[in-house]
Amino acid sequence: MTAEEFTHRLFPVKEKLFRFAYRLLGNKDDALDAVQDVYLKMWQIRSQLIEIKSIEAMMMTSTRNLCLDRLKRKSNKFETLDENYGKRYPDNQQPNLEHADLLHWVKKEMELLPEQQKSLLFLRDMEQLNFEEIAEITGFDLNYIRVNLSRARKRIRERIQEMTEFEMSRDRGG
Repeated sequence: MTAEEFTHRLFPVKEKLFRFAYRLLGNKDDALDAVQDVYLKMWQIRSQLIEIKSIEAMMMTSTRNLCLDRLKRKSNKFETLDENYGKRYPDNQQPNLEHADLLHWVKKEMELLPEQQKSLLFLRDMEQLNFEEIAEITGFDLNYIRVNLSRARKRIRERIQEMTEFEMSRDRGG
C-alpha cells in the first residue's frame, strides 16, 4: 500500500478514532497520542491491510485496546459527555442548569460502570454504531453486547431516578 493509498483509505476515520480515544481516556493529548500510535501501527502493517475486510473496525479495535491498556497503567478518569452539549438554550438559563445537572449525574454514574460497559455505551450511543460493528470492534458476542448495554442503561436510569426522587423529597422537606 502506497502512502497515498494509506492516506486515502485510513485518514477519513481519524476524527472518529479521536472521539473514541478521548471518551475512553478523558484527555485530549492522550487521545491524540493514542490515535497517532494507531496510525503508526497501521503504517507498520500497511502491506497486510489490503487483506482486511474492514480497516475501520480494525482501527477502532486497535484504538480501544490501546486506550484500555493505557487506562490500566494510568487509572485516568473517563469523560463521557460533552459539557457544551447542555448549553442549547441560550435565552433561558433554567433548562441549561437542569440539563447541566443531569449531564453531571449521568457522567458520574457512567464513571462507576465497568470499562466494557462504558465502551459499549460510547460505541452505541455516542458513535451510533450498529451491533454488528460493535461486535467486530470489540470481539464480543451480539448477545453479550445487548445484555451489557441494557444493564448499563438500566443502572444509569435507576441511579438518576433515585437521585431525582431524593432531590424531590428534600425539596418538599421530607
